[in-house]
Amino acid sequence: MGNHVRTTVLMALLTVMILLIGQWIGGRQGMVIALLVAAGMNFFSYWFSDKIVLRMYNAREVGPQDGPELYGMVQELCRRANLPLPKVYIIPQEAPNAFATGRNPEHAAVAVTEGLLKRMNREEAMGVLAHELAHVKNRDILIGSIAATMAGAIMMLADMARWSAIFGGGRRDPEEGGGGGGGLGLILMSIIAPLAAMLIQMAISRSREYLADATGAGFAGTPEGLARALEKLGAYSKRLPMDASPATAHMFIVNPLSGRSLMSLFSTHPPLEERIARLRGQRLKDSQTPPDSGSSGRQDQARAMWDRLSGKELPGLACRCCSAHRCTAGS
Repeated sequence: MGNHVRTTVLMALLTVMILLIGQWIGGRQGMVIALLVAAGMNFFSYWFSDKIVLRMYNAREVGPQDGPELYGMVQELCRRANLPLPKVYIIPQEAPNAFATGRNPEHAAVAVTEGLLKRMNREEAMGVLAHELAHVKNRDILIGSIAATMAGAIMMLADMARWSAIFGGGRRDPEEGGGGGGGLGLILMSIIAPLAAMLIQMAISRSREYLADATGAGFAGTPEGLARALEKLGAYSKRLPMDASPATAHMFIVNPLSGRSLMSLFSTHPPLEERIARLRGQRLKDSQTPPDSGSSGRQDQARAMWDRLSGKELPGLACRCCSAHRCTAGS
């Protein structure tokens, strides 16, 4: 199933869940109110979330003077992708990562960490930036906002269901639009529905990551740079934890919470091994450790990758971008 079709099906599932929960509670008015409130909350998020998240990570905007190579790469990729030039930001954190934000291509921003500029060579950095610009091109921020609106409506309806169960709801006449099942059914639904909505929202986010990988590889001209960058990002994410909020984890190219075992259970990102395998045109089983080696084999591979990265730092971009800025400031 293609990514576009999968996203459409998942969005339809969220819509059906809203309708079913509203029917179960027994009032269409409650369903409409919950949907409108959730839409209002996410409308604010859609218009102002870019400024909020950039301020949250103390990102500073750079231009062709203080970040010439980074800015030049973004310019080149935008020309290839036929996109307006977004604002470019650098996040003062050592953990390598990146994200894109903005409500549409005309109001977009791309942010990378200082750690990414230090640890990626040009081809890898181009792959990461191309992936983020692909999110802008594919309007994934709009899709994420719609999914969040629907998931928010479902969670509000679940809260209404709990209160309805407490006060004896769930027993209206079906002719009035109410559902059956009594208080116990409402309580069960109020627990299951938010979990189901969260899982569907995560599935939408994962499908958009696959699409951004494929689109970004086209912008960069080769998938290998992004594939190698993902390998590095996976190794570093376990050793250099990022100070990130779970509310914004879905925005990054690699889940910044992947080093935390509990958070990884609810990851909004597909497995890195699967993403890398798809970029290289391989099956997942060909890119993984043989079954008889188990998890220890994967740990040995990650450790070897880290040793290679730590022992010999690849020529990065910060020494030509950020450090040039610092040198100017110190002179």
